Amino acid sequence: MSARAFALRAFLSNQTAAFPDMKKFEPGFAERRQTSSEAKKASLAKAKEASKDPNAAARQQARADLAIVREARRAERKAERSAEKKRKALEKAEADAARRAAREAEAARIAAEAAAAEAEKKALAAAQKAERDRRYAARKRT
Repeated sequence: MSARAFALRAFLSNQTAAFPDMKKFEPGFAERRQTSSEAKKASLAKAKEASKDPNAAARQQARADLAIVREARRAERKAERSAEKKRKALEKAEADAARRAAREAEAARIAAEAAAAEAEKKALAAAQKAERDRRYAARKRT
């Protein structure tokens, strides 16, 4: 037994020793059983009283109608969430396609610039060769 449990047991035993008259205020088993039985009977009587009420069927029907309306709202919200999810997925797909098209256009622009630079480089090389050939031919004539 732990020291804490031992101390608690000692405290409780001292309490009953210090207040011996408290025993008569504590309900015994029979009294607790009687109280429980009375509570059950009262609950049963209340339920029987409620079942005899002429408005009970109307209240029950109203609760059922509310449950149907609540379920319809829940289904409507679920459909709205589903539609919103589909709309967002479509927007995301469109945005991805736009980004992909932009990347491809940028890659095509870079490739075109590289091809133009290569063509310019070849043209410059051809012009330089022509100039060299012209100078060489001029030297040969003289």
